[in-house]
Amino acid sequence: MLGTHQPELRAIYDDLNQSLPPPVRMAISHAPLRARELWTGFFALDRRFANILATGAEPMLAQMRLAWWRETLAQPAASRPAGEPLLAALTAWDSERLALAGLADGWEALIGDAPLDAAAFAALAGARAEAIAALVRICDAAELEIEASGRGYVWALHDIAAHLSDRTENDRVVALVRSAPATDGTAARLLRPVAILDALARRRGGGLGNFALALRIGLFGR
Repeated sequence: MLGTHQPELRAIYDDLNQSLPPPVRMAISHAPLRARELWTGFFALDRRFANILATGAEPMLAQMRLAWWRETLAQPAASRPAGEPLLAALTAWDSERLALAGLADGWEALIGDAPLDAAAFAALAGARAEAIAALVRICDAAELEIEASGRGYVWALHDIAAHLSDRTENDRVVALVRSAPATDGTAARLLRPVAILDALARRRGGGLGNFALALRIGLFGR
């Protein structure tokens, strides 16, 4: 189900989109119409997991919450509990639900004392990349799977680095970026959201220059 016409789901997607940071909403707006709800669901889930870690004073509680999401997302959409808008928004991911369950594993890898090792950051980046590869498969664009994985992995690392304060951890993520395959070239339109956010994460700042950069990538792919 891409581009839903159901009023209830339309309202859920609108609410989720409004809950996302402005740069993410802007990035999603440059995706093809048929993919915007998928991107909205992905970023909303990714943000939910990030908030679980950010607000979880007790690691065990964060692990329990992530475990609930992992187990729930692994179930067919028809078997999931009702009442959670985000789960309803992820119905379109049903054929690739294990990629979303894997995203919970990726975030769980970051639970631990600093400095975390490189493997923890690589696990989250890999889980994000696999979810983005799953997104293009849902859109019947399997020919973009390699590009999706590559761009997703590098964006994830740059995004992680932009949120780190520990120098040792930052150095480890930078090393992972340097060893990752290059993602130069024009981004496919389906992948413009992640290309835009990757460019913004590299700059780690705001301002008109970044807005112009995001607009250029959204329009031209590079």
